[in-house]
Amino acid sequence: MISHLIKNWNPKVTVPKRPLIIAEAGVNHEGDLSIARRLVREAAAGGADAIKFQTYRVDTLVAKHAPAYWDTTKEATTSQTALYRKYEKFWKKEYEELKICCEKEGIEFLSSPFDESSASFLNDLMEIFKIASSEITNKPFIELICSYGKPVILSTGASNIEEIQEALGWIDRFGVPAAILHCVLSYPTADDSAQLGMIKDLKNQFPNRLVGYSDHTLPGNMKNLETATILGAEILEKHFTHDKNIPGNDHYHSMDVDDLTLFQRNLDFLFRTIGDCEKRVLEVEEPARRYARRSLVAAREIIAGQPISEKDITWKRPGTGISPKDIERIINRKAKKNIEHNELIAWEMLE
Repeated sequence: MISHLIKNWNPKVTVPKRPLIIAEAGVNHEGDLSIARRLVREAAAGGADAIKFQTYRVDTLVAKHAPAYWDTTKEATTSQTALYRKYEKFWKKEYEELKICCEKEGIEFLSSPFDESSASFLNDLMEIFKIASSEITNKPFIELICSYGKPVILSTGASNIEEIQEALGWIDRFGVPAAILHCVLSYPTADDSAQLGMIKDLKNQFPNRLVGYSDHTLPGNMKNLETATILGAEILEKHFTHDKNIPGNDHYHSMDVDDLTLFQRNLDFLFRTIGDCEKRVLEVEEPARRYARRSLVAAREIIAGQPISEKDITWKRPGTGISPKDIERIINRKAKKNIEHNELIAWEMLE
């Protein structure tokens, strides 16, 4: 579904579109396959289009003494090695089972690979690859992903325009379609650091790319995702959990199925109010069109046979008579009959 969107995206279509939603489960399964299946079911129940996990081996991901870059008041682990070691339990077999679970629930399966081995077996399970913000300068890894010939979603957190251009250049050499996601690489992201206006900048800087948003703000009322939609994000990604009260890692800044359901309701309302983006007179406007517009009216009594002057005419509601835009056609015409003061002038009253 998401790969189809990217392959067939048309930059000439500028009307707002309902975004595709990726529930970013990441490693919120805590290494428990039953929890992972629950995440799949709840993401599907909440209306997500895809659910995405993260696939890695610590030994290929981090070197010794890699420090924390997250809020250690929420996740006390201060070593990347120690944190990621907790969640590296899933590998090929588990993801094959989750792929089957996703097919059963009618939701697309995705997982971000972080090394060559995971990319190799995930290639058989997915129609699209997601490249994390942390890999945007990793040329050999990006080239490896693109060598599979599938569409790519590239997150752009903590990167500048030149780095995004460079990464897209590597991707383009393989001729694969690529979407880019605005992202702020801070966990959690404060609302005033979300910088959602960067979505517009990315759309301006890269007019031939589909642009989306990967969100790390606290879910709250889900208005940040709604704002991102209004600004033109066509893919939305947000961390997803079955329980926001679980301590540590990503749970506390993730949305759950209730948040996702709320957001779907918000989208329903948003797109009802946006409409079809075609300017025309609506049926509900017809009474106002007839009765709130103005018509030409006799400013004083007009005697039959008298040429009509500008001083004889004013304009008042309703709009069921001669429109004021036709005033030049009335001047110097003669009245066939006496026209009373404050009476709407009609064509049949004129010679």
